[in-house]
Amino acid sequence: MTAAATSDLQKSAAYRQPDSRRTDLARTLRIARDRLQSPTGLAAPFGAELLALHVQAQQTAAAVMPLPIMLTAFGLSAFTDTLNALLWMATALFGFAVQFAVRRRFESVPADSVDRKRWTMLFQGGHFASGIAWAYLAAFGCEACGPLRFEIFQFAVLFLAIALTAMVSWTMRHVVAVTFMPASAILFWKLTGTSDPVAGAMYAMLIGAVPFFSVVAAKLRQNTVERMKYRAEKDELIAELDTARVISDEARRRAEEANLAKSRFLATMSHELRTPLNAILGFSEVISSEILGPIGNASYKEYVNDIHSSGQHLLGLINEILDLSRVEAGRYDMHEEAVALVAVTRDCIGYVKLKSETKGIRLKVQVEKNLPQLWADERAVRQIILNLLSNAVKFTPSGGTITVRVGWTAGGGQYVSVKDTGPGIPEEEMPVVLSNFGQGSTAIKAAEQGTGLGLPIVRALLHLHEGDFVLTSKLREGTEAVAVFPHSRVLEVMPAFNDFD
Repeated sequence: MTAAATSDLQKSAAYRQPDSRRTDLARTLRIARDRLQSPTGLAAPFGAELLALHVQAQQTAAAVMPLPIMLTAFGLSAFTDTLNALLWMATALFGFAVQFAVRRRFESVPADSVDRKRWTMLFQGGHFASGIAWAYLAAFGCEACGPLRFEIFQFAVLFLAIALTAMVSWTMRHVVAVTFMPASAILFWKLTGTSDPVAGAMYAMLIGAVPFFSVVAAKLRQNTVERMKYRAEKDELIAELDTARVISDEARRRAEEANLAKSRFLATMSHELRTPLNAILGFSEVISSEILGPIGNASYKEYVNDIHSSGQHLLGLINEILDLSRVEAGRYDMHEEAVALVAVTRDCIGYVKLKSETKGIRLKVQVEKNLPQLWADERAVRQIILNLLSNAVKFTPSGGTITVRVGWTAGGGQYVSVKDTGPGIPEEEMPVVLSNFGQGSTAIKAAEQGTGLGLPIVRALLHLHEGDFVLTSKLREGTEAVAVFPHSRVLEVMPAFNDFD
């Protein structure tokens, strides 16, 4: 098949699919191409999906986020005046409102027109706005409180805020660092100015928690991206397999249609092909026999004999092609009746006996007695046996032996076996000799001219009888061909009944 033909076949096969399926395949392949062409290995659809996951996480947290803010403000009021606590709560709610506004604006934008970089910066800006409240909390102090009481409260709230931000917003890159960068700067300033080692340790732990949870969030994000890549590769593979399957089905369908059209054409051309050949054979035989008078030229008579023999060979070839084509096209008419397999086999042996004696081949016949009749097409059974015998006579050298056996199978069916002592068939050539017009290398060198249709016709006719064909061969030892008829084709012999008075 040429490249152009393959391309046309792919287009034809693709457009036979439903529109939705074609769209899914195209989308999957496009994502894979984008990922492969991306310098970072992250396709734009992956980035958009991560943004969508970030929005979903923000929506889930939005329902409960005001509660921890108010609780923190309530706890803060215990260490400072109410005005400062309310001011901090207002700052925190403002940052929450900025994130809410960015999220609602993102949800109103069509998914196919999202600018990933722009929206990533907007979301990070919202997180930075919320980080101002945490920086404000980090800047608080309480000199009038007991030792480390406020610092413990401050440490617990900020540590939880850092951890929760990492757990909720890990789908966005650098979100922990962006949110808590101002708070880290203030904590570092307080760390350099404190003389309390415990407070300094808590400040240092909070500063160290920011890169730690940044790494945790990055690891979670990396794992998610890897899962997305594996899923995209799986979808790409499934899409390619689906496309290959569709192309294969289309090619098989076209091949079957072409083969069926060929078989139907040949089956319907039986009369048109045979009629002129019969006329050629008849007239050439009349001329060769000089029925209407002498030819007067020996060369002309030789030419007429060549015409007659060539016509007979061509007629035999056409008959075999037409027989096989009828079977393949389902137009072979089965005339089933009771057939004695042994009797038909002996008749067929009589047809090839003269030729085998001419070549000096010995025929051995072994049949089991009292075999019941088969329910089969006698003409088909006769053709099966004749084809096997003809092949054996062609391949068996002078002085060889052909053994014909007829008997029972282990399953209660009947078989005909034809075994010769010819050159044999190489194992790798078995599929060739069983294919239409197939001839092995040994057959081409040693046998008479043939069409390569004998064994395919045998297999096709046996298939019509629900039978099997078995071909075994060994080089320099010979070949055995076995035609098996199933038990369902054997006519049961009814027992005799005594007459009742």
